[in-house]
Amino acid sequence: MPKSLALFLAATSLFAADPKPISGQYAPVAQKLIAAAMSDGQSLNRLQYLCDRIGNRLSGSASLERAIQWGAAEMKKAGLENVQTPPVMVPHWVRGQESALLLSPVEKPLTMIGLGMSVATPPEGITGDVVLAHTFDELKALGREKVAGKIVLLNPEWKGYGGTVMYRGAGPSRAAELGAKAVLVRSMTGVSLQTPHTGALDYIDGLPKIPAAALSTEDAAMLDRLITAGTPVKVRLTMQAHLEPDAPSHNVMGEIRGSEKPDEVVVLGGHIDSWDIGQGANDDGSGIMAAFEAVALIKKLGLQPKRTIRVVFWVNEENGGAGGRAYRKMLGDDVSKHVAAIEMDEGAEKPLGFGLTAANPAALARVQEIGKLLEPIDAGKITPGGGGSDIAPLMMSGVPGLGVVTVGTHYFDWHHTDADSFDKLVLKEFQANVASLAVMSYVLADMPERLNTIP
Repeated sequence: MPKSLALFLAATSLFAADPKPISGQYAPVAQKLIAAAMSDGQSLNRLQYLCDRIGNRLSGSASLERAIQWGAAEMKKAGLENVQTPPVMVPHWVRGQESALLLSPVEKPLTMIGLGMSVATPPEGITGDVVLAHTFDELKALGREKVAGKIVLLNPEWKGYGGTVMYRGAGPSRAAELGAKAVLVRSMTGVSLQTPHTGALDYIDGLPKIPAAALSTEDAAMLDRLITAGTPVKVRLTMQAHLEPDAPSHNVMGEIRGSEKPDEVVVLGGHIDSWDIGQGANDDGSGIMAAFEAVALIKKLGLQPKRTIRVVFWVNEENGGAGGRAYRKMLGDDVSKHVAAIEMDEGAEKPLGFGLTAANPAALARVQEIGKLLEPIDAGKITPGGGGSDIAPLMMSGVPGLGVVTVGTHYFDWHHTDADSFDKLVLKEFQANVASLAVMSYVLADMPERLNTIP
């Protein structure tokens, strides 16, 4: 064959293989999904049941297991296929009774909540003078002489959750390394009405495990003012928190089987567990229910993509991540057949779009094409960098990961508090999240190419 003819045929072949623009090819189905999602006045019913009839769902609790069985039953009612509840062993941390009391310069109860996975104090509590640090550098500068035998107050400047949460996670061990006998951390929020925020800590192996609790921002600020003014501050902290043996639990999963490539999977979901306060409405009842409603909507409209769409409620995200790891282990080598993973775990405020993490540079442009389909609801912004903790084990194995991005105006006002309740949900915002998840998951499951193979 002449060289010129071979080059012509090769170029023709590449041109023929060039995919049609996603925005044109999938506009009709996207419009159908968006219209159906935005007109569904019953969209919040399942989430309301989860919040009001089951409530918060800490790993190891009876309420979590009720939620799991209910979730599987709802998937079956919606007509999803292959509904399963694969077993997962999860940590079982129990809060027990807890309190903090300011003893001097005045006697006053402090608004507190124990950090998840904290150890207990002795039954009589821990009483100690309080030393203050705003940063880890300040804590280190205090040195063992000023920290040993004291209660450390960490009151960092709020720089958003990502820029501040390290003080909750690593603060107890950093203080213990210098001999502190307990830690109080300002709640991880920028807005508070005497609302303490819990969350997991991460004890460092080889260092003492000391009791740790979060204070409301108001009480942390008060102690800060007293100490900064040179006034001695004494506090008694009492906590009964403890770990029991790991408990049996489950992930929940159901799917719409693909018509042509059923072994290839787009998975979407969030975490079914929550902390033991509030209702776990935004964190992450809204995530699992929006994902479920999206898949149920696709099923209801009779749409069947070429690949399988699977919705998963992962367990134990809050204090261990066992569900995400168990799901990855369950897949084994079949993880290579997962074409994308989508997680929603930042509440159900107005969606803006998705963040994407993918090894293939061309994937971002393709997902941005899909994003154009969501412009009618202003949810089409696609940015690099996204995912979530539940899908992190999949992403580490090369699966492209997407995370829902919302305006996030109030999420961290309610996050990990008694205020995370159903009344914070807004129907139109929730419907828009359902619509965006439905469109994104359907197109990823139906388009000709996988994200990591787009030329």
